[in-house]
Amino acid sequence: MNALARRLAGAAAGAVLLAMSAAPAWAADEITIDHVETDGGSVNLLVSTDGLPEGTVVDPSQVYVELNGSTVEATAKLVDDGDIERSTVIVLDASNSMKGQGKFAAATTAITAFLDSAPDDVAIGLVAFAGEVTTTLSPTIDHAAVRDALADVTLGKGTNVYDAIVEGVKLLDQPGARNLLVLSDGADTGSDMTLDVATIAAQEADVVVDVVSLVQGAKSDELSTVATETNGSIIPADPTALTSVFNERADALAQQLLVSFEAPAGSGADANLDVVIKADGTDYHDTAFATLGPGFDVPDVVKSGKSLIGNTGMLIGAGALAIGLFGLLATAFISAGDNRSQSVRQLEAYFNGAGGAQDGKKKRKATNTADLKGSAVSVANKFVSADLETRISQRLSGAGSPLTASEWVLVHVGVVFASGVVGILMGGIALSFFFVILGAIVPWFYLKFRHGRRLSKFNGQLAQTLGLMAGGLQAGLSLPQAVDTVVREGHEPMAGELRRALVEQRLGVDITEALDGVAERMESDDFSWVVMAVRIQREVGGNLAEILHTVADTLREREYLRRQVKALSAEGRLSGYILTGLPPLIFFYMTFANPEYVALLYTTVPGYIILALALFLLGLGSFAMAKLATVEV
Repeated sequence: MNALARRLAGAAAGAVLLAMSAAPAWAADEITIDHVETDGGSVNLLVSTDGLPEGTVVDPSQVYVELNGSTVEATAKLVDDGDIERSTVIVLDASNSMKGQGKFAAATTAITAFLDSAPDDVAIGLVAFAGEVTTTLSPTIDHAAVRDALADVTLGKGTNVYDAIVEGVKLLDQPGARNLLVLSDGADTGSDMTLDVATIAAQEADVVVDVVSLVQGAKSDELSTVATETNGSIIPADPTALTSVFNERADALAQQLLVSFEAPAGSGADANLDVVIKADGTDYHDTAFATLGPGFDVPDVVKSGKSLIGNTGMLIGAGALAIGLFGLLATAFISAGDNRSQSVRQLEAYFNGAGGAQDGKKKRKATNTADLKGSAVSVANKFVSADLETRISQRLSGAGSPLTASEWVLVHVGVVFASGVVGILMGGIALSFFFVILGAIVPWFYLKFRHGRRLSKFNGQLAQTLGLMAGGLQAGLSLPQAVDTVVREGHEPMAGELRRALVEQRLGVDITEALDGVAERMESDDFSWVVMAVRIQREVGGNLAEILHTVADTLREREYLRRQVKALSAEGRLSGYILTGLPPLIFFYMTFANPEYVALLYTTVPGYIILALALFLLGLGSFAMAKLATVEV
């Protein structure tokens, strides 16, 4: 086959650039597929026929196409303006070495002749270089503009051919057939780019590079790598023959055929193409391997596939649906009473205050709209033991959540159920089981996270709070009055917790017991010491204001030290978070991006073992890093 012609046309303007090779030396008695272009189901082929024997007349009706060995109906015609985009960039050596033997004058004369003869629809660009790239012109169908740019090129020192190749590739950003033609007489002398960089740039842009070398030997061999790696050709040429070569290649462009056909469904993403032209009793053909795209790989619509969920999964899902419907009906018909204790109802009444008839009307309206919620909470209450309710209520109070223990259990069950449904939809029973575990664990971690943030803010306000209380005591206020001052002038969460303690004190609870309840709910050791100091002062006497000032100073110093330690250990804690969270996040991402890649982990016995071992090691590593990064103050 005509390797040069294949390379030229292969880049869309490849035929334009390859025009530089000598016709007699490079012609072959066959055709070449220069470019393949797909758009949906339509496929266009650019076929060069300049390799056919001289005098051969091509009849477009005698062009046939086989796709994966099967004949498809195709049409052929000479390429007209607008049928397919063809572009080429000529990279011209403008170094001082081109003066010798009239090489530069011969090159410009040949390029000018080519501009005059090339089809009007072929976009041609120009890059001239010496010690640097001196001229750049993007591919244009205005051939006169290229001629003007060529006339302005002047010679200079250096031969930075690799930089010029990369620049030429950047100019070929149009779709269609594209080709880069490098015309040089020497090796690179100082490019910022390397030969590998230039080659990779052309490969990634799918640009064919053909080299017309005006010198033979080692200097020519340096550019042969670029041509070879991009399926191009290197053409040794005599300066005196350049004009005839360019003229013949321009004529070849005018004889290119555009062959079009529709790819049938089921052709597959990749296909082997074979184009046959019958002329003068002889068959001429060329083959190419083309990527048609995933849209052509149409599955058999009547072929049954493997179901996502097996019989066991369907039965479990049906049972869960039945239980859910039964629970919904139960919550709709079961009357919900007020299951709260007397003390809790008194506290709520005190917090809300007495709003008269208007408030009573609003409460009755809220009660009517909350019947369904109350029914669900009533059902959940029956499954929550007193001990569990106490522990959950304490954690919810510490986190500042308005939910009751029964409401939290109800929400938690809903999260677990929803996680299981999401897992089934994503990957079946195995992934559903994993998501159920996450749904059972994550809410507790979230609650702990909220409690930790609230506790940190609570401890940060403690020193300021003690200062306000001490100031009130020095002004002659009692301890409850000083606490009330903080409630009115303080900020959350301190003000809210002390408000609750003050309410309990007004209901008959000793103020120290109420404050001790705050320390227990918030799990604050610092506040426990404050309560201990208050209790000791009340038993043995002394100046409580001075004691609180002293404790406030101590806590302030401890808070400063705690923040300093937290800042110094931030890097270790962040590393622990990243190393612990990265594997689950990647697993979660891969279940969407490439589910088949991770499916073995939750569909096979070895996968279960690997997953269990990975979770164990991840938990162990997380525990170790947490211990290393935690400093008790």
